[in-house]
Amino acid sequence: MKKIILILGGVSFLMLGIIYVLYTNHIEKKEVNIDIFDDEATLENEDFEDDKEEEHTFKVSVDIKGMVLNPGVYEMDNNSRVEDVIAKAGGLLEGADTSLLNLAKIVTDEMTIIVYSNEEVLEKLKGEICVCDCPIRENDACIEEDNTGIDGKLININTATLEELMELPGIGSAKAKEIIAFRTNSGPFNSIEDIKSVNGIGEETFEKIKIYITI
Repeated sequence: MKKIILILGGVSFLMLGIIYVLYTNHIEKKEVNIDIFDDEATLENEDFEDDKEEEHTFKVSVDIKGMVLNPGVYEMDNNSRVEDVIAKAGGLLEGADTSLLNLAKIVTDEMTIIVYSNEEVLEKLKGEICVCDCPIRENDACIEEDNTGIDGKLININTATLEELMELPGIGSAKAKEIIAFRTNSGPFNSIEDIKSVNGIGEETFEKIKIYITI
């Protein structure tokens, strides 16, 4: 009887050993498969990101002229904007006027950017010269919409009616009445900048309307 018990105990121990070995091999194999899968996924993602970066990032040459510190040709990333080129050229000079430029426009290869002076913009608004679309001086950074005034004319802030003043961007009935009251009580405006003395018209509003007004 004692011998039978020893035999059964040995068989049981042997079976437990076999089960343990099989279970261990199964776990190791599973872990190896998971690691291989993760490595392949990581490599595929890295390759995809590299291809994506190579496809969308490249350099373009942009020529900037006019009222900047260092005019010239600059290499820029293809997702740069006009304001980035101005910054790379050292920034604006005193007297520069960017009201006719689209500073948020994305640059393209062989693009020309011309930063105008205040005098050039004033001459354009008077209709004496063109600065955005001349045959030998095309400016790719110009705002595409027409900026020569409301319906092609400038509004004289010294003589405009209430309705005409309300055509200006950001000028409602209340501000238009303030303009008329100011010129009635203080006399005509001597420059378009004087309109900032009117109650309710600050620098932000002036920037919106300055290309549409005259005296």
